[in-house]
Amino acid sequence: MYNCAIILAAGEGKRMKSSTPKILHKVCGREMVNVVIDVIKKAEINDINVIVGRGSDAVKEATKEREVTYSLQDKQLGTGHAVMCAKEFLKGKKGTIAIFTGDAPLITEDTVKKLLIFHEEGNYKATILTSVVDSPSGYGRVIREKSEEVLKIVEHKDCTEDELKVKEINAGMYCFDIEDLLKSLDKLDNNNAQGEYYLTDVIGILKNNGEKVGALPIPFEETMGVNSRVQLAEAEKVMRKRINLKHMENGVTLIESENTYIEIDVQIDNDTVIYPGNVIQGKTVIGEGCILYPNSRIEDSIIGNNVLIQSSTILDSTVGENTTVGPFAYIRPESVIGKSARIGDFVEIKKSTIGDKTKVSHLTYIGDAEVGTGCNFGCGTVVVNYDGKAKHKTIIGNNAFIGCNTNLVAPVEVKDNAYIAAGSTITEEVPKGALAIGRAKQVNKVGWVEKKGLNK
Repeated sequence: MYNCAIILAAGEGKRMKSSTPKILHKVCGREMVNVVIDVIKKAEINDINVIVGRGSDAVKEATKEREVTYSLQDKQLGTGHAVMCAKEFLKGKKGTIAIFTGDAPLITEDTVKKLLIFHEEGNYKATILTSVVDSPSGYGRVIREKSEEVLKIVEHKDCTEDELKVKEINAGMYCFDIEDLLKSLDKLDNNNAQGEYYLTDVIGILKNNGEKVGALPIPFEETMGVNSRVQLAEAEKVMRKRINLKHMENGVTLIESENTYIEIDVQIDNDTVIYPGNVIQGKTVIGEGCILYPNSRIEDSIIGNNVLIQSSTILDSTVGENTTVGPFAYIRPESVIGKSARIGDFVEIKKSTIGDKTKVSHLTYIGDAEVGTGCNFGCGTVVVNYDGKAKHKTIIGNNAFIGCNTNLVAPVEVKDNAYIAAGSTITEEVPKGALAIGRAKQVNKVGWVEKKGLNK
């Protein structure tokens, strides 16, 4: 059976009060529409058409890597009208079309697969996803026949007293036989108070033609739409709980999962322990046996096995295995930290490579540098990489010792096994195995305090 999908993504989202199209607001680090696209593709539906409207250029840019097609709904005239705008996409196709909404990101791969199977095995012309809720006020009710097939969908304001007692609601997601849907769309009208074309009216048209319509109940959580910042936060909470549960089931320890923020694309190996307050974002990959103590932020980075991180920020960088980072370290983009290294408290690394077993223990800035293996940086070292116009590179060889309070004024090179005396400002190459001293000779003026009358 041929399957394809439409995603309704042209809504204005006025209640979001945002210049960003509603469907591009993110849930756990991924745009809502991309969450829906990815779920559909995982369910093995690859032919996907996105109905765009306001902000169509931004939506196309955000989804361009998903290999989807687009249809434009230039006027917001209802869900039925949105599907009408995809007629060209559906033209000549036979099989099943699944319809989802770009602002309902909590639908799951399992549910999409179940919907397709239920629709096909029931030989239905249309299948509706529904939810049973305790308080259905405001939702369209799904009225079933004795055979359990769908009789009709009734909007809340049009319900009779008996219909108001029904707790099964329309989730706004469907499957249709493509040919029957196209025929029904030709019969839609907008003779209603809103002057819109409703997709739900297709159900009535099919029933009037004697066709079978089914309904598949799913958890209400999966049908939740996002129309406001409050609902966005609710969806974020549900998605974060799912993500954290997945990692725990895969062998990751989350000390307090409700206070641990892990985005949707993050990968974490087993036996890693994560304390509360950590924010792990983007396409970060964390190895096994790591410990993340409270309050670190890691984004788009690769963390090797058995790394210990304390209260630090790591952005778009790589940290080798058995290395320790923090507390209060800042590893900026394009940095590579080697194995068994030490990046200590209040250390900032920017666009630099730090070799294996090198120690940068505290209060140091290293920018635009290549540092070899087995080096040691004393407290207060600064790589002076910016001359006011351009950034310059510093190269430090293996097993170099950089004394406390050293300034390395780039461009400069420190060769293997060199030593730099504390308090030095280095502006020229330091040869292999040499000791560099770049400071003024100490002078003691005996009796100067008493002479100046400064005794206390």
